[in-house]
Amino acid sequence: MSELSFEQMLDETFKTIRNGEVVEGTVIDVKEDEIILNIDYKADGIITRNEYSNDQNLDLREVVHVGDTMEAKVLKLNDGDGQVLLTYKRLAADKGNKRLEEAFENKEVLKAKVTQVLDGGLSVVIDEARVFIPASLVSDTYEKDLTKYQDQEIEFVITEFNPRRRRVIGDRKQLLLAKKEEMKKELFERIHAGDVVEGTIKNVTDFGAFIDLGGADGLLHISEMSWGRVENPKKVFKTGDTIKVLIKEINGDKIALSLKFEDQNPWLHASEKYAVGNVVEGKIARMTDFGAFIELEPGVDALLHVSQISRAHVEKPSDVLKVGQEITAKVVDFNGEEKKISLSMKVLEPAQETSSETEEEATEE
Repeated sequence: MSELSFEQMLDETFKTIRNGEVVEGTVIDVKEDEIILNIDYKADGIITRNEYSNDQNLDLREVVHVGDTMEAKVLKLNDGDGQVLLTYKRLAADKGNKRLEEAFENKEVLKAKVTQVLDGGLSVVIDEARVFIPASLVSDTYEKDLTKYQDQEIEFVITEFNPRRRRVIGDRKQLLLAKKEEMKKELFERIHAGDVVEGTIKNVTDFGAFIDLGGADGLLHISEMSWGRVENPKKVFKTGDTIKVLIKEINGDKIALSLKFEDQNPWLHASEKYAVGNVVEGKIARMTDFGAFIELEPGVDALLHVSQISRAHVEKPSDVLKVGQEITAKVVDFNGEEKKISLSMKVLEPAQETSSETEEEATEE
């Protein structure tokens, strides 16, 4: 009977392993860039930083400690230095791919941190398995700059799973759309015409402002921004500001908003403030050939007809008045139902002396 060599005896003492096999070991040493494992084999196993994580700046001493037990996959039985080359990252990726496959089949919502912002989208990692989210599926609105998502946790679903072709696609957009649809449904069940609600100014245009009410946008038309006159909404409202608005009308999925709260209606007490005979002050808001419109207060305008500007003949209001000028006039007519007020400056001027009176004064002299 022949004697066994030392190497044969050593082989029989320890278990046998093969490339691709998953082994368990105990950490016996950790360096900044490698981990040494006792895997009950004739040689120790080694996991380099590159085979532990995709993070090349990771200090392995911060995540692994002597005495820890780990699973890893065998890459090479001999790395050239007599050690077994192992991979933790690829084993984790295998497990991650299985996790992603289950999520794909079950349409499960996943959450992960964005590890990389690419030209065409975002890259996230689930248990070392990569998922790519194309830019078109990141948001329900176009976003030119995706850098704000770096290191942010986002939710998504897997819409395509083909790890052999390295094609695992995530979709965040459909979750946002579904959430918005649910919020929209809840909003329309809750709101009614006449309600006062709070919203966020989403966009300001020349004709109005769109207000995000939390599920749907409402339009605050320029004509509903004030009881007075708003010339330029962009000078009054700022995107991102919160605002309380009145729901004026709901028509299908369209919501008309207003800032004309009835308790602030300047015409409520106009009949007292602008009764016939009252002397009032106002500012010339605009002019036409037949007269000037005077703003007595925001929301209350009155007409100063060209014939009521002066006792002297005035051809056009612009000959003697200008927009923005402050004037004093007397109320000569008030119609609350039609919201019309007529003014006169002429009646406040002293009556001119007659020609006979002037002749007498001249004779006496």
